[in-house]
Amino acid sequence: MKIGLDVMGGDFAPDAIIAGAILALGELTENDQIVLIGNEEIIRSQVDNNLITSGRFHIVNTTEVIGMGEKPLKAISTKHDSSIFVGFKLLESKQINAFASAGNSGAMMVGAMYSIGSIPGVIRPATLAIVPQENGNEAIILDIGTNPDSKPDVLYQFAVLGSIYAHEVLKIENPRVGLLNIGEEEGKGNLSTQSAYQLMKESKDFNFLGNIESRDLFNTKVDVIVCDGFTGNIVIKQSEAIYRILQKRNLTDSFFERFNYEKHGGSPILGINGAVVIGHGISNNVAVKNMVLLAKSIYDARLSSKINKALHIYMH
Repeated sequence: MKIGLDVMGGDFAPDAIIAGAILALGELTENDQIVLIGNEEIIRSQVDNNLITSGRFHIVNTTEVIGMGEKPLKAISTKHDSSIFVGFKLLESKQINAFASAGNSGAMMVGAMYSIGSIPGVIRPATLAIVPQENGNEAIILDIGTNPDSKPDVLYQFAVLGSIYAHEVLKIENPRVGLLNIGEEEGKGNLSTQSAYQLMKESKDFNFLGNIESRDLFNTKVDVIVCDGFTGNIVIKQSEAIYRILQKRNLTDSFFERFNYEKHGGSPILGINGAVVIGHGISNNVAVKNMVLLAKSIYDARLSSKINKALHIYMH
């Protein structure tokens, strides 16, 4: 397969991106190719030419970069030779099978919507993050920032999308879904979560266990944690902050080491017609390697087609 990688996106681009791509080759098969999208001169100055002539790397030259602080819609609309725009055009034309970037996350979402689009029936595409569990397993939380305001029907659909991901990628047989709330009781929460609970409690589309509180995030109670993007973003960034504090104090623990963003690579966009991963802006070479591997796993799982099929059944 061909994995497109935005070489120019991220706080430490292009050096960390290229170094991560080289690391990723060690864990990909000989049939996998990484398509490096960015300034060709810079790429060639840092990559062994043998990796290019052998076909492990392919370069697509671009002349523009979308900065981390640029307005996504304007940037996508005007910078047609940027690494993000070109990456999505390659994905849309099926010249690559997956696309990953640690660049402007808003531009990545806009680019996805304007090129490959959302799966029919998806109200709002979502992004997710891995939540380590005390027993060594992994749960997921969605949304984590794409949809700060989410209506009850959107939260319901997040549960569908999350369950499919947990089953197909994490290989969890019957994922347990919990709605993140301020109490376990049915009547707790704001109007949105109260209404979402009513939609979810009788659902046959997923295995709903009820409300969970934030103190239950890591205790293996559920596999899929559903919340709006505002709440999810705060949860994830708070977890990252705790990890950084422990690092600064030289406190090591095998559980908290799993909070290290490098290990997860990035966040897939669920609900679009393709395999797209958004990496952390501060991604180093290890994070970039894992971002590339995650993009491959999303494509290999045929996640988009499975979500499409599941939603088709749900809608009919």
